[in-house]
Amino acid sequence: MTRALLIVDVQNDFTEGGALAVAGGDAVASAVTSYLATHAADYDVIVASRDWHDPDNDNGGHFADEPDFVDTWPAHCVAGTAGAEYDELLATDAVTHHVRKGQGKPAYSMFEGVADDGANMAAVLSARSVLSADVVGLATDHCVRATVLDAIAHGVHVRVLTDLVAGVGEESSSAALAEMAHAGAALIESAQAADGPDA
Repeated sequence: MTRALLIVDVQNDFTEGGALAVAGGDAVASAVTSYLATHAADYDVIVASRDWHDPDNDNGGHFADEPDFVDTWPAHCVAGTAGAEYDELLATDAVTHHVRKGQGKPAYSMFEGVADDGANMAAVLSARSVLSADVVGLATDHCVRATVLDAIAHGVHVRVLTDLVAGVGEESSSAALAEMAHAGAALIESAQAADGPDA
């Protein structure tokens, strides 16, 4: 079974000190790097996504001066800024595809973005016959959730590595994990990931 690792939005603006910091974001970045050091060879495809918002508009109403933190947000991950770059604790040398999303519009799922060659996620995974994906990154209750649900909708068997994600809120993250599990995702820790796609 062809496997992918999907690394969602481990960016400076989503980790400590960023515009929309997630508590534990740096720890996730470091833990994903450690995981890749020993498990990168387990994957045929490794995709990392970044929010990459336009600097000169509100990105389809995504940015707001008085955000509600549900549908509108403070400016974050603006293209070309330090906040949009990967967290420095995340090693990206094993990444095979870099995806940018939210260019002028709201976007949460990695599947709403495009790779450097212009291909969307569905095309990237289909071209490599990916049937199974492990998902890690930020934030559990927003972009991880959206990515997992879209992957399942595209017929991919998904495992969420629960020790390699962090969310904005404890209750909303628990609810998101429950929703992902209900949709068919397996919730496991990274130590179990080497046991195979059906662990």
